[in-house]
Amino acid sequence: MTEAQKRSRRKRRIFAIGGGALVLLAGIGAVSASRSKTEVDPAKLVAVEKGDIARSVVATGKIEPLSKVEVKSKASGIVKRIFAEAGDHVKNGQVLLELDREELQARQREASASLLSAQAALQRTQVEAQGPDLPFLKTGMERARRLFEQGLVAPALVEDAEKAYELGLNKQQAAKANVAVNRAEVARAQAALERAENDLHNATIFSSMDGLVLGRNVEVGDAVSSILVMGSDATNLMTLGDVGSVFVRGKVDEADVGKISVGQPARITVESFKDKKFAGKVTRIAPLGAEKDNVTTFEVRVSISNEAGKLMATMTANAEIVLEERKGVLAIPEGAIIYKKDRSIEVEVPDAGTETGRRRVAVATGIGNGSKTQILKGLSEGQRVILQ
Repeated sequence: MTEAQKRSRRKRRIFAIGGGALVLLAGIGAVSASRSKTEVDPAKLVAVEKGDIARSVVATGKIEPLSKVEVKSKASGIVKRIFAEAGDHVKNGQVLLELDREELQARQREASASLLSAQAALQRTQVEAQGPDLPFLKTGMERARRLFEQGLVAPALVEDAEKAYELGLNKQQAAKANVAVNRAEVARAQAALERAENDLHNATIFSSMDGLVLGRNVEVGDAVSSILVMGSDATNLMTLGDVGSVFVRGKVDEADVGKISVGQPARITVESFKDKKFAGKVTRIAPLGAEKDNVTTFEVRVSISNEAGKLMATMTANAEIVLEERKGVLAIPEGAIIYKKDRSIEVEVPDAGTETGRRRVAVATGIGNGSKTQILKGLSEGQRVILQ
């Protein structure tokens, strides 16, 4: 065989091997393309599960005690002793704080002395109003006149007797007029004494309810202003609350408030107890909404029993108000539902026998909560569906 023939044979072998490799690669590509079209991404497959599902409205708000009071003093003064701290349980009538009593006692003594003085002045004026000297002055005036008629005394003596009698009459009239004034002074002094005694009594501040001390706002030595003088601006000494029963004051969108009614059950969750749900119920729905940023919401109160005392005031809470609930039903994620234009509902299930590896199945649905939808018919427990 010549050298030219050998080179020609080697070229034919190379071309044959290359052609076979191309055919093999083409076959592999075709199989891979076929599989990519029919296989479903496992991450998009979910199973039909049996469980509980509820349709609800969520109101987010803060935990608040059923009743809450701010403790304020009727007396002004300086805090001397404190008998309760935040977190303490207190009873109605229990002593909470005591103000410094020294100045208040001095005010009481001063008011008592003023009352005694006013009473003495009243007694003196009442005696003068009776005119005890007038009979003697009148008798002296008449005797002086008789003696003058007999020529036994000078006219000046008669004038002096008449003048003394007139002065006595004037003093009696002035005393009668002053009786009312002195009585008013006595009443004023009596009121001042009663205020001083009340301030002394009010220097001890008592609890007005059975409850929990939610907060203490003063320290020993702090000045305290009287609620009788300052009104609502008076010093807030402590805050008490009844935490045996609490409630969530939440906001609900106007689109959902029509679905809620008083008495509906609710499940409350708080950040501190993520795995626990507290039972409650709707007890109040505000008749007037509040608008903010063009969004109207309504205040809803959900009451909760808190006998264990786990729920604390101002905790952020989500109150899930149950509108409708189904237990032990089939459900799939909302993301697997296909809504058709004719309002029929379908889902896709994996099917290796089809060109696309999936097929559609008509289903009937029940209630949904936004994440899961109840399946009434068309699927069975454990069957897999495809997320869209």
